[in-house]
Amino acid sequence: MNKGAPPPPNKSDRLAHLTKEAWRAFTRALQARLAEHDVPFGHWTFLRILWERDGLTQRELSDEAGVMEPSTFAAIRAMEALGYVRREQLPENRKNVYVYLTPKGRALRDRLVPLAIEVNDLAVRGVRASDVEVARATLLAVVENLKRVSPLPPGRARRGVSQKRGSPRTPGTSSATRVRHTDSRKLLTRR
Repeated sequence: MNKGAPPPPNKSDRLAHLTKEAWRAFTRALQARLAEHDVPFGHWTFLRILWERDGLTQRELSDEAGVMEPSTFAAIRAMEALGYVRREQLPENRKNVYVYLTPKGRALRDRLVPLAIEVNDLAVRGVRASDVEVARATLLAVVENLKRVSPLPPGRARRGVSQKRGSPRTPGTSSATRVRHTDSRKLLTRR
């Protein structure tokens, strides 16, 4: 190594590695809390989406969650067996299967969202609010930058923050109508 040359990058210095490790820590912490309520972590993502917008097709739910349709199908069937959701075909469109929360699934929100808020509070303990906001702004920029340059597989729609997601079932609904949170505690309560 040349004298005066910068040292080689340390794996832990890379932003991608740090975000991966942070996500793993968030996941472990939330997973443990969800398990106390007998809710698998895999159901959390779908519940969170449906609490925001009920009545999505299985395909829309899959796209929103960023998982493959077979995984979504398996999770939705398991959630249906637990009484959290119901699947329905509309008379005018028998091709699509729509997913709706049951009262039991809707009621989980009041028990589970505080767990995610708790994890977020623990994650930023001792960190200045201004530093949390800088981190949020940076991560949002990273996500947007990588969305622009990352190709998606054919047939997968890219969903940006401002792209409308309305449907005949929920007229006028779009991502623009969703309140964009600025509270760092909600990091795990949103995608």
